[in-house]
Amino acid sequence: MRFLSALMPRERQFFALFDQHAEIVVRSSKSLEQLLASCAAGSIDTTHIRQIEKLENEADDVLRGVVGLMHKTFVTPFDRDEINRLIQRMDDIVDLIDGTAESMSLYDIRTVTPEAIHLANLVQICCVRMQSAVALLSSMDNARSILKLCEEIDALESDADSVMRSAISKLFREEQDVREVIKLKGLYELLESATDKCQAVGHILVNVVLENA
Repeated sequence: MRFLSALMPRERQFFALFDQHAEIVVRSSKSLEQLLASCAAGSIDTTHIRQIEKLENEADDVLRGVVGLMHKTFVTPFDRDEINRLIQRMDDIVDLIDGTAESMSLYDIRTVTPEAIHLANLVQICCVRMQSAVALLSSMDNARSILKLCEEIDALESDADSVMRSAISKLFREEQDVREVIKLKGLYELLESATDKCQAVGHILVNVVLENA
């Protein structure tokens, strides 16, 4: 078995950057959950929107750090294409969370449904699972635990897909205001897409484990 932890100091920096980005993802998902909760309570707390925007910029900085490090590093901890795909898909999660928060402001979404709250919660849990898996990546001693976390992300994504389909069906059956239908349908789809990106990260992690364990 090869161990990804047996690396030169510069190569170890990749894992520190992955962990930094994963923490930003989780903080973004928590702010999104709080944003929807404030909306459900009757008034959007725009500080969460500003916080998510700030975190999105921080995530971009980390992404650029990973790309720059790849250019300066002769031997990378695993395949360069996989490193690039991993950090890009992680960044996609933050971008979707930022897009969701921005949409709530742009489209003046003043009320949210229990289904939207449920989806935001699933996004947050997916992000936490993803962070846990990324944190274990530096050693293939953790291979089994990483694979288990990725399976859990798959299951959460399936749950989110089911919640979204049910929510949209209910929306078309019960909501009379066409504008609200359009707004909420878009919100549901953005939230579910964030879980899709978490699943995409999970699939990359599985590939890394299978290729390096």
